[in-house]
Amino acid sequence: MIILPSFLIDEPGKPPKENWGARVVGDQIATVAPHAELRRAFPDDETWDASGQTLSPGFINTHTHLYGVLAHGIPLDRAPADFWAFLKDFWWTLVEDRLDQEMICAATDHGCVEMLRSGVTSFYDCLEAPHSLPGALAAQAEVVRARGLRGILSFEATERVSQANGQLGLAENVSWIRAARADNDLVSGMMCFHTTFTCSADFIQQAFALARANDVLVHCHCNEGIYEPEYALKNFGMRTIEYYDSLGVASDRLLASQVVQISAREIELIAQRGIRTSHMPLSNCEVGGGIAPIPDLIAANVPVSLGSDGYINDFFEIMRGAFLIHKAHRRDPRVMPANQVWYLATEGGARVLNLKNVGRIAPGFQADLQLIDSDFPTPAAIHNLYDQLVLYRNHTHVRAVMVAGKIRVRDGVVIDADADTMRARVHAAARKLWKM
Repeated sequence: MIILPSFLIDEPGKPPKENWGARVVGDQIATVAPHAELRRAFPDDETWDASGQTLSPGFINTHTHLYGVLAHGIPLDRAPADFWAFLKDFWWTLVEDRLDQEMICAATDHGCVEMLRSGVTSFYDCLEAPHSLPGALAAQAEVVRARGLRGILSFEATERVSQANGQLGLAENVSWIRAARADNDLVSGMMCFHTTFTCSADFIQQAFALARANDVLVHCHCNEGIYEPEYALKNFGMRTIEYYDSLGVASDRLLASQVVQISAREIELIAQRGIRTSHMPLSNCEVGGGIAPIPDLIAANVPVSLGSDGYINDFFEIMRGAFLIHKAHRRDPRVMPANQVWYLATEGGARVLNLKNVGRIAPGFQADLQLIDSDFPTPAAIHNLYDQLVLYRNHTHVRAVMVAGKIRVRDGVVIDADADTMRARVHAAARKLWKM
């Protein structure tokens, strides 16, 4: 198949190309060239006329909690007063500790469809449900496979419930990582633990040892608010990243999400050790955690990516948040330009998640693609395309999505997704979670 859009974003962050397209063979990009050249070279190929649209790599959501949709609208006696209250009085007791595998699967299906609808082709999910073990990741994986997304799944192991439950969490990750590797499809695994304030030093080092033995990354939440750095200073005499460095685990194997309340010294360490990061601009606002120093991390050449945190899954909204929030915070409209944000949402995410041949439209890369309606109120052009897309598009403008060469969204509709059935399942799961 040859796809002929009006604009092509082949190397995210760099200028787009006008009247260039791509040829897809199997699950890969075979050729990238001007329209006339593609038509001339491959006259017998199926032709996809995408006039008025932009062809871009699919978005990569590097941090989500797919079960999070079940917490939307949950009854609360009072709103949490700070980040610690958000965890202790709300998220742990009313959400995580009540989840079972049916709730997880219902929410996962809904989240996968939402992500596909907004152009996401790859994601990393962090499942926090200590009483759903064992087998929660395998159950979740079946849903992801059915939707055809490229997914990395992990269980957030924590000792906050008990040491025994923490070991169950680590074992869940190892079991899933090995099973997924044997299946050799689009769904894989990662090691994960929660934070320094819910996991002991021995537990954290054990998680890294298991990750090294299975050659995967390790994810943790890091300094989402002021609570964790203050805890680390009080209990370890150093800040969070400094503590990880003292444990010998600060390395390019670590994926630290949030990184909101980090010091200048921590930024230096993150850069020196090659730590990967995921930025959640919207959920950081929701929990009152603060605004992460993402421009400083980028300036230090730290791998940065974007995630939804299971809060708002329309990835255009995530990008718009990253584009706008830092301008206001730094009082500088030059900060976080649209082309840079687009890179973080695509190739930057692939780099952070260690996805090979994903995130660009180039020969040999995976055919993880999206077509976006680019009929703006003012003319689209090479000089303004990124700004137009980031500021004025949302999930309703995604016309098609392809993952590994298979069409998953056509004409703006997710294939084989029954919205009414899915909504009824999520409503039933939410009522059970809410105990209504």
